[in-house]
Amino acid sequence: MLIEFRVKNFRSLRAEQVLSLVASKDKTLQDTHTQATGISAAPALLRSAVVYGANASGKSNLIKALQYMRGVVTESATAIQPGQTFAVQPFRLDADSASQPCEFEITFLLDGVRYQYGFAMTAQRIISEHLLVYRAFKPQRWFERRYDIEAGKDVYDFGPGLKGPKNLWEGATRPNSLFLSMAVQLNSEALRPVFDWFVNRLVIFNEQNQLNPQISIQMLKQADGRKEICNFLSSADISIADIDVETRKVPGQAVHFDLVAGKTEVRTEEMEEHKLRFHHITEQGKAVFDLMDESNGTRNLLFLAGPVLDILRKGLTLVIDELDTSLHTLLVREMVRLFHSPEINTGGAQLIFTTHDTSLLDAPDLFRRDQVWFVEKDRDQTSTLVGLSEFSPRKNEALERGYLMGRYGGVPFLSHTLGLKL
Repeated sequence: MLIEFRVKNFRSLRAEQVLSLVASKDKTLQDTHTQATGISAAPALLRSAVVYGANASGKSNLIKALQYMRGVVTESATAIQPGQTFAVQPFRLDADSASQPCEFEITFLLDGVRYQYGFAMTAQRIISEHLLVYRAFKPQRWFERRYDIEAGKDVYDFGPGLKGPKNLWEGATRPNSLFLSMAVQLNSEALRPVFDWFVNRLVIFNEQNQLNPQISIQMLKQADGRKEICNFLSSADISIADIDVETRKVPGQAVHFDLVAGKTEVRTEEMEEHKLRFHHITEQGKAVFDLMDESNGTRNLLFLAGPVLDILRKGLTLVIDELDTSLHTLLVREMVRLFHSPEINTGGAQLIFTTHDTSLLDAPDLFRRDQVWFVEKDRDQTSTLVGLSEFSPRKNEALERGYLMGRYGGVPFLSHTLGLKL
């Protein structure tokens, strides 16, 4: 489970911003909205968190920062070639920040062990990198890496907890790759759980990484999966009784890399094409529709159903930018409640999302105060992340009204008639 995410000097997030999933001492909805951890530093973690903010406030940048960190971990040792630069974007509206590195750090809990991993980077290279492992209350520093400007090289400090050929991994790590990623490529079993958490246990959907329909389609091809998805859609008041998947082979093109010749080759191959048929049944009759006959909301919900059901089953962390896109507010509420259900969410799955749907704030028992966050952009165009708990709202306070009045920040300050002349 995700415990905490920190980011500094990334896009509009100039000062360090901290998103914490550590539950407060408030006992409200504790049995459903929190997950006990068994560790004293964070006795309970939140199963969900929601982030509000005006348009262009920077809430999407928070998701992009987490996504960028994940991308550097998963690709710096393989996709990035020697000498290539990163397309990382520091805060560029003041000269000092534009020349400073971007910083990322994440803390998560996996199999009862707390990991704290982070790095700082510029477009040219990794500046620093570290990993702390908490097998007990006191942390073990497995490794620390920093760039020595005077010496012109990376300096490493290894702890006794990290086992394996550390000198080999150090020698293979390029300036523009992470030590973590390179060590795992060279078969470090000790570091693989950290790497695999980013690859397999952190799922992010936004404009840069949109929903992949293949997960839902593969589930629909299995009897149990098709039943789960149809039940999911029916519970959302969508009159779909069944969904057929017709699969056929069609000619397509695939790109292959020739290791001997060192060049790419485009080959014509047979590829699978899936056609979905939706069976609707009402009291007046029944009919079958194609995918494009369904509404945009139905398609979004269908393609979201597969990943959500899979994430709940495996206990993963799901991060979505603008969850309410094409989904009714009541449907968003039920989606959140799936993660709050101990009977359904048995593996500690988490949902973190941004939204403009203010009605969720006053939905009965939907969120605790420590699950709500706001992003506000200051006059100097920097974004600040603030938790609702910092405003100490009363138990029965009308949160939606207070938010729209600007009591907690994170709302746009609009000029009369939006600047148009009457």
